[in-house]
Amino acid sequence: MAVPGTVIALDGDLGAGKTAFSQRFAKHLGVKDTVNSPTFTLIKEYKGRLPLYHMDVYRLSLEEADELGLDEYFFGAGVTLVEWASLIEEILPGELLYIYIETVSEAGRRMYIKGRGEPYEHWVSTLRENGVS
Repeated sequence: MAVPGTVIALDGDLGAGKTAFSQRFAKHLGVKDTVNSPTFTLIKEYKGRLPLYHMDVYRLSLEEADELGLDEYFFGAGVTLVEWASLIEEILPGELLYIYIETVSEAGRRMYIKGRGEPYEHWVSTLRENGVS
């Protein structure tokens, strides 16, 4: 269950479904607004049960991302979803949920989920116990 300070790092091919995942996650948080890719605005904030900080760092260098002070979001009052997270791996928090979305067919996707630190490792373990591998 998402709590303040939750960080979800998303990666995958262009068009694999990172933004679609973000839209579904936002709905789970009770976000009523339309959630779309923040590619050109970099960060969009939404109000739900918890604030949602939706980032797309595809067009940022590591140095630019570091200068933006993203850690204020990572350790803030909401949930942070970072699309193209591997591009800023060095400045991501040590504990996060990492999701890689792979396109396997026109309509099929495969997700690889890894937890780094608590509670994320527990989340992944619970998913596996419930048949999600």
